[in-house]
Amino acid sequence: MAVVGDDRVTKWLSFDSLSREEQSARLTAAIQRAQHHPRTEFYLAVTRLDDDRLIGFCRLGLGEARAGKLGVAIAADHHGQGYATDASRAMVDFGFCQLGLHRITATIGPENTVSLRVIEKLGFTLEGRLRDHVFTNGSWRDSLLYSMLEDDWRQLGQAQSAAKPGD
Repeated sequence: MAVVGDDRVTKWLSFDSLSREEQSARLTAAIQRAQHHPRTEFYLAVTRLDDDRLIGFCRLGLGEARAGKLGVAIAADHHGQGYATDASRAMVDFGFCQLGLHRITATIGPENTVSLRVIEKLGFTLEGRLRDHVFTNGSWRDSLLYSMLEDDWRQLGQAQSAAKPGD
């Protein structure tokens, strides 16, 4: 509830803050979907480094044509500590290296500067603006569409490993 029940967090998500009952129903549905073969989504629990307390989640929803949609949410008290970047990097790597995806997208509200920095730091490319893409918090909101292709991810990985020895 520190994530999905907090207006400071859901302000940036595609849904409003949830009640305990609503979140319970969402968790039940996610657990049921995890039993499907093939799976349609993967969740990663985000915890602090020094304990197992849940502070967020990262989701990769699978679509057709080897495509996925990335989403991440971190409890407000843990913003700015690198958790979203680390979780997103792990999930993107999983998507390309384990699931064999060709393309991963992320949609982010234009005012969500923190998430925009995360996705740009990972090397995603801005594709454009989706007008009135999400209805949340009582109004329509645009989203910026970012993408990463598997070849982009490989090149970034090679560039990062090539840069390490000399730096």
